[in-house]
Amino acid sequence: MRAITIHPGDGVPDLETARVVITEDVKLGGQRIRKGHRLTTDDAPLVEVLDRPIHAVVLESTDVHEDDAGARLAAAVAGPGLVIRGPSFSRYNLVAETKGLLRVDPGALLRLNRLPGVAIFTLEDRIPVVPGKIVTGVKVTPVAVAEATLREAEAIAGEGPVVQIVPFQPLQVGVISTEGPDWRVRDRFQSSVAQKIGWYGGSVIGFSDLPRDAGAIAAHIERLEREGADLVLAAGGNTIDPLDPTLQSLDLAGADIVRFGAPAHPGSMFWLAYRGDLPIFNLASCSMFSKSTIADVVLPWIMTGERVEADTLAGLGFGGLLDRGMAFRFPPYDVDGVEESGEE
Repeated sequence: MRAITIHPGDGVPDLETARVVITEDVKLGGQRIRKGHRLTTDDAPLVEVLDRPIHAVVLESTDVHEDDAGARLAAAVAGPGLVIRGPSFSRYNLVAETKGLLRVDPGALLRLNRLPGVAIFTLEDRIPVVPGKIVTGVKVTPVAVAEATLREAEAIAGEGPVVQIVPFQPLQVGVISTEGPDWRVRDRFQSSVAQKIGWYGGSVIGFSDLPRDAGAIAAHIERLEREGADLVLAAGGNTIDPLDPTLQSLDLAGADIVRFGAPAHPGSMFWLAYRGDLPIFNLASCSMFSKSTIADVVLPWIMTGERVEADTLAGLGFGGLLDRGMAFRFPPYDVDGVEESGEE
């Protein structure tokens, strides 16, 4: 790019090729023109009556205007489950077109944003989103970037999805409880769990009130798997007691604990185990009715069909202080879609 100043009365070259770009907001003939506007022959009469000098650049043949560059970047980084909207003031938005889990490749994003003029900004990785949610903004910060920069960005993005929405799966969920026969608590609990699982598109195939007996619980876990359960939720019990029958049932059922206790607050009562490919995790007392617990952070991951590993749970420590400011980490169980403008 070559910087120029256009003075009143000066002729402006290259209007036919639209390679002269204004770099400040101006008024031409009483009309407000924003920076980034490409002058064309249609603007010639307005340029001729300028009342002050204006700044601009002349693009070289290897420069790509911000609108065109942003469109290419957006197309490069947008993975499955996303649509592109824009430009609005040269910014393109990636918008969720399905309910699911936002996944961002942080390594690729860092490499992209280290390129000169590239600016790609997203919501937090691993948060649940609904259709219409803006999850990423894409733009270039100058009025143009080099073609070579864009090609490097496209090569990085071509290594794998940089941003994508992983859809939730209609998992079948079995729920076991050892809380006892309090009907008021049980009804409220069942309604809460059914509503959550339904939000993901899943279904509860059964609620079971079981005795506090490890053998009976283990047998029921095996039965649920035979009946087609993709996930088992366990409510009740004392998770800090190693003799708790639900915990003891895991070994009897051939399940391996991935992690006991999450590096989050609240989260010390959480545990996750797998019997083969069947995930089993507990709902602590606060998780049985609340919509903002560690269980509601992990559940969206499992509802995509992901096998949650120990390192993934260990990573909860970053942002694991789940106070009111962390509301965005939890599924919007009362919302199925949004419409955001994304305007600056």
